[in-house]
Amino acid sequence: MRIDIITVLPELMESPLGHSIIKRACNKGLVEIHVHNLRDYTDDNRRTVDDYPFGGEAGMVMKIEPIWRCINKLKEERHYDEIIYTSPDGEQFNQQCANSLSLLENIIILCGHYKGVDYRVREHLITKEISIGDYVLSGGELAAAVITDSIVRIIPGAIGDESSALTDTFQDNLLAPPVYTRPAEFNGWKVPDVLLSGNFKEISLWQERTAIERTERLRPDLLKKR
Repeated sequence: MRIDIITVLPELMESPLGHSIIKRACNKGLVEIHVHNLRDYTDDNRRTVDDYPFGGEAGMVMKIEPIWRCINKLKEERHYDEIIYTSPDGEQFNQQCANSLSLLENIIILCGHYKGVDYRVREHLITKEISIGDYVLSGGELAAAVITDSIVRIIPGAIGDESSALTDTFQDNLLAPPVYTRPAEFNGWKVPDVLLSGNFKEISLWQERTAIERTERLRPDLLKKR
């Protein structure tokens, strides 16, 4: 899989993309991640990527020309399954969306910034708009990092035990059941006996029951999607 990220602040992507599971997946050749500085696609000495909005509204708007140049250059080199724009008014990102994107071969993520992008970008260049929540960030770089991390970690081979990703919260519209580790007792607080029993059938039933109980209590909205 290949992920191309277009941003005006490429340095913001260095840390989240350079460690842990993402780094290991890149080293294994499971994914290629390329970060493109939008300022490299400008045509003036000041490397301008934004301008004042028509209509006199406050704030600055990302210009269409450098975005068009960057996306077009990438599309000349390969086919892209999705060209994603990170925006607070996009489709709400969830585990099902991450699962679908992880099956694709090539995607572009355009990080929003300033007041947003010239709307013609969204009308003519973007195939999917994604929001990671109902709030506004200073830019789309953190959203792009979240999306990338969520996608990469479920690519087969990215984590040591692939079954671990399949039992994560939200994979089946349930919250994950409680998990425990050694010691079996601490400060008088004990691990549930069933988890120490070695009876994997009973353990599985307990996990399913507690997952449903937690979801009913904390996120009842998820049960409506099952």
